[in-house]
Amino acid sequence: MKTFKRLTLAIVAITAVNLSSLQAAQPHMHAALNHLRAARAELERAEHNKGGWRLRALRNVDQAIADTEIGIKTAK
Repeated sequence: MKTFKRLTLAIVAITAVNLSSLQAAQPHMHAALNHLRAARAELERAEHNKGGWRLRALRNVDQAIADTEIGIKTAK
């Protein structure tokens, strides 16, 4: 019985380590974050407010950046 418990704990520990390393590698989330930051920079450089739509787009991109950063942190 002790051997079974130890084996089960070892399997659980190995699985947890493997899952956390899989979650840490998030190339698509990091790429999306870089694209969102680039989009924000372009919106900042855009001239005029376009009837309020430029500012609204900036707020939406800021929210998307914040959400993406939280998603990355949550998955670690």
